[in-house]
Amino acid sequence: MTLNEEATQIQTFLEIHCSDNPVEIQDRLRMLAVYIARTGKMLADAKKLLNQRKTQEIKNTVITLANEYHLSANVQNTLLKSICVEELYLVDWLDRLNATCVHQSASLITLLSYAKEELRLSKTGY
Repeated sequence: MTLNEEATQIQTFLEIHCSDNPVEIQDRLRMLAVYIARTGKMLADAKKLLNQRKTQEIKNTVITLANEYHLSANVQNTLLKSICVEELYLVDWLDRLNATCVHQSASLITLLSYAKEELRLSKTGY
């Protein structure tokens, strides 16, 4: 499975609405813990792929054009970004997926705490 395919699966999971059922919240938290670790690794892999592509394109394209047309460093960087647009997109997407997993976990922990407190209050009559 490619990084894009796996990211799409994780994106789909993150877009699912979670009820306030404590069991569902706990199950989702377990999955999110796995996805936090996985998206962190995927992000590192995507950055590695991006750096490899940049290195390859600097050797093959940017140096040739820079020498021929006397391109400034800013233009060279812009050219490199335009060549590596898919790799940059994947890095950004995985970064956002990882952050979303973390934020959803924090939100779900709050919901779970609220549900526990609500249960405690209903049992004690307060």
